[in-house]
Amino acid sequence: MIILGIDPGYAIVGWGVIEYSANKFKVIDFGAVTTEAKTPFNKRLEMVFDGVNEIIERYKPEAMAIEKLFYNTNAKTVIDVAQARGVINLAAVKNNLDIFEYTPLQVKQSVVGYGRAEKKQVQEMTRVILKLDKIPKPDDTADALAMAICHAHASGSTLGRLQNLR
Repeated sequence: MIILGIDPGYAIVGWGVIEYSANKFKVIDFGAVTTEAKTPFNKRLEMVFDGVNEIIERYKPEAMAIEKLFYNTNAKTVIDVAQARGVINLAAVKNNLDIFEYTPLQVKQSVVGYGRAEKKQVQEMTRVILKLDKIPKPDDTADALAMAICHAHASGSTLGRLQNLR
């Protein structure tokens, strides 16, 4: 299975494409779609859509795993990220790609085995699981790869298969 992991945003969208087969991981590619702060917001959303759409068309993933949005303290930021998630999900839907959402807690549990793991622990375990020489940068890219690992683990479980039936 080829999985696209996404860490959503409007300034930086981390992405990682992995292959998961017979309980083995293979990194296909990873990176970030970036937009400049001085660019009008609607143009930034278009750039995010176009960038993610291009990644989907290039790598033809079978599933997209994206971070479930959670509200912290800054309402403007969460609304802007929600809009970016919308155009990312639209790119997936336009390409007939199944979308799966995971919370940060689920990703930490899946990658590290502990739901309260620190960000650095998740990044290091992502590096180890994927047999990378170093932790991918920017951090959003490492987070996207962790998201893809989480989906690989969930899709292979009974719970993941049941979730797919919804």
